[in-house]
Amino acid sequence: MLLRCPNCNSHDLGRVGTNQLYCWHCYIELVLENGQIVHVYQVEEDGSLTSLNDLFLDDDSLPEQQNFA
Repeated sequence: MLLRCPNCNSHDLGRVGTNQLYCWHCYIELVLENGQIVHVYQVEEDGSLTSLNDLFLDDDSLPEQQNFA
C-alpha cells in the first residue's frame, strides 16, 4: 500500500529522517510509529514546526484507512 498525505492525498512524500516523511505539495511533515502517523507538523518559512495533530489525529490515532503497517 502506498502512503498518502492525510492533508492533500498526494503520494509525493519524501523521507527526511528515521520515521519522518515530508509532503512536497502541502509542506507538512509526518512522524510514523509502527506504520501509523503519530504526529503531523506544518513546516514554517523559518524551518520551525507547528503541530497540526489537533486537525489530523483523533485520540492519538487516525481512522483505520490511514493504517500503513
